Amino acid sequence: MGEADAGTPSFEMTWSSTTSSGYCSQEDSDSELEQYFTARTSLARRPRRDQDEPVEWETPDLSQAEIEQKIKEYNSQINSNLFMSLNKDGSYTGFIKVQLKLVRPVSVPSSKKPPSLQDARRGPGRSTAVKRRTSFYLPKDAVKHLHVLSRTQVREVIEALLRKFLVVDDPRKFALFERAERHGQVYLRKLSDDEQPLRLRLLAGPSEKALSFVLKENDSGEVNWDAFSMPELHNFLRILQREEEEHLRQILQKYSCCRQKIQEALHACPLG
Repeated sequence: MGEADAGTPSFEMTWSSTTSSGYCSQEDSDSELEQYFTARTSLARRPRRDQDEPVEWETPDLSQAEIEQKIKEYNSQINSNLFMSLNKDGSYTGFIKVQLKLVRPVSVPSSKKPPSLQDARRGPGRSTAVKRRTSFYLPKDAVKHLHVLSRTQVREVIEALLRKFLVVDDPRKFALFERAERHGQVYLRKLSDDEQPLRLRLLAGPSEKALSFVLKENDSGEVNWDAFSMPELHNFLRILQREEEEHLRQILQKYSCCRQKIQEALHACPLG
């Protein structure tokens, strides 16, 4: 990774995910979105298994010698090539893993048509194209590895994740949480915008049980319908209608099958 400009945080990102994602747009009336997500599973409030309770992490100020020793200990404990590296300026780089646990769609720009000759002659800023947005479901429970600097802050991590997927929603709609498993319980703590995830990773060590990062919606779990555009709301209504029709079909099929078996049993009974 090249050197960053002074005062300008920079970081690289590497991505790994094998999970499919679903799209839902006004133009795609026959979208396969429902094969991956439904309105019920993606929008309904789910019971929470994790406890949003404070987790007291020790975040002592380390000397340069202590940081170097911590990095050596960290690198000796990992079973991959995701090492931390100490830079000449005293900062360090390394990888953090972020699990995406988003249950609602995000907004991305719709595909833009190439400008016509007439649009090109008009010059920039005079195109008659209408800006449209598409509802996009980020991969469910996907895991992303980010190569970051020690000074990279939480807000920058969130913004980078959103930029990667061309998400145009306000970054404040999302929050980064630290997750810990202790005595059979799972605890979550929302990180403040100015905290440094790589520093937390170094202090906690490489154990995912001791510390992991999760990207979630920055709210209590209730759906804020006012935050969605008109096309998105129409998409949700379409999904709900299709889901309702599918449930009705399954219920009718179930009772029809049951009725048929009862009738077959009646015909098989001897008269008298």
